[in-house]
Amino acid sequence: MSLGENMVSVSCIKNPITTKLQKFYNKIPSATIAKDSIVNSVAHIGQKWTSPQQRVIMGATAIITQPFIDAHNNKVNEETRRASIARTIAKIIVGTTTGFFVRYLCIKGINYTSKTLHEIPKHTKPLAKKLQTLFTPKEINLDNKEAMAQYRNAMGTFLSLGIMLFTNFLVDAPWTKKLTNFLINTDKRMRGETNNANS
Repeated sequence: MSLGENMVSVSCIKNPITTKLQKFYNKIPSATIAKDSIVNSVAHIGQKWTSPQQRVIMGATAIITQPFIDAHNNKVNEETRRASIARTIAKIIVGTTTGFFVRYLCIKGINYTSKTLHEIPKHTKPLAKKLQTLFTPKEINLDNKEAMAQYRNAMGTFLSLGIMLFTNFLVDAPWTKKLTNFLINTDKRMRGETNNANS
């Protein structure tokens, strides 16, 4: 008996959960967007909006929605609710600011280190030339400015994700704590309460 005869296709496995999920999925209506203005707008966002811009949009959306959700959490007392709002606002502000600048600087760095040969002045020293072509791709048409822009944005975003593994602990965590304490203290002062947030 061959190995293939013993193998069972995943799609053949049935259980109540997957059956219900499949039925739910089948009921979701599908639509085709035919209006050129919508298609062009989506394409423009995908191609032109950089990772830093997208991070700011995510942060703006979060600052509008998440504190509102915390403010209406009736499962906790008033003091906990206010502290939760302060921490949420601090986390969004610090995370968005760090995320924006890390992505922005990484993309700028990739732009500098992925130059094509005709972008580099002839009198450039060999070491500087090597640095400026460190991340220059070999597999795409270097004369295609659109492809190069997308490559640089993607490469910069990829690099920034690695860097943010460290900035989350070195920058985000301590500054979120400081800003949270500041917001809690400010809230207490505005309500005329004693400031015990730093104790």
